[in-house]
Amino acid sequence: MGLMTADGRGHATVALDLALRETQRAFDGVAAGYDRSNAENVTLCDMRQRARQALESAVAPGSHVLDLGCGPGTDDEPLAARGYRVTAIDWSRAMVDEARRRVARAGVEHRVDVLHLGIHQLDALAPATFDAAYSNFGPLNCVPDLDAAARLIAARLRPGGVLVASVIGRVCPWEIALYGARGQWRRATIRFARDFVPVPLEGRTVWTRYYAPRAFERSFAAAGFDRVSLRALGLFVPPPYARAFAERHRTLVSGLQWIEDAVGALPGLRAWGDHFLIVLKKAAADD
Repeated sequence: MGLMTADGRGHATVALDLALRETQRAFDGVAAGYDRSNAENVTLCDMRQRARQALESAVAPGSHVLDLGCGPGTDDEPLAARGYRVTAIDWSRAMVDEARRRVARAGVEHRVDVLHLGIHQLDALAPATFDAAYSNFGPLNCVPDLDAAARLIAARLRPGGVLVASVIGRVCPWEIALYGARGQWRRATIRFARDFVPVPLEGRTVWTRYYAPRAFERSFAAAGFDRVSLRALGLFVPPPYARAFAERHRTLVSGLQWIEDAVGALPGLRAWGDHFLIVLKKAAADD
């Protein structure tokens, strides 16, 4: 695909600028139907609700929230309706257009600014402006340099500000079992790759790097963050792409969701799952 080159050790490295552009084009291509397909996926809706609840528990209405990778504005509309001020950014121009239309239809555009901006371009925003940053469904998995992104996010937050992030994890038992049972071992173990990997999205490609919570947290600890909480998303509940299974077995999945909510923050379990949900806090000025 023209995005991979071999280094001196024979490992594949991603030409990150090209990967960013291809990821951008992939989300541009699905933007028109993205919100509808998300809304029709019960598992995605449940995961989104838990991420938003974590944000609302961390900062009160009236706070200024930076939505990192806002997509079509699915979270921004309800946050604005709850009284939050939101600056929403996305690397996909088409997603930005969808988000602007959505908040305008909802009549909350006075509370939401939507900007065509990548996470790697956050230095375009004023420092120490936001009470919280929020990233749902893996935008931080697509940034070319997580250490640099952590520093940019930290600089945008006021002292004591929080980051609430839903991040695609490295160990998803459902995925390993599903593809392993089919003998598709390369697909079953794709998350264990150390570098960016190409992930298909409706005929296009999103370049993604998967993280264990410890590695993700390490990048943000270096930028001055401490962990507040961590839990699994999609550990007992099947991943969102197993939508047909979830719809056929709604009672079972509801029970699995109850179990996941009860034990998903326990050590040993919270690091596994389709995603993990982490809350990090920037040090206060006098810390």
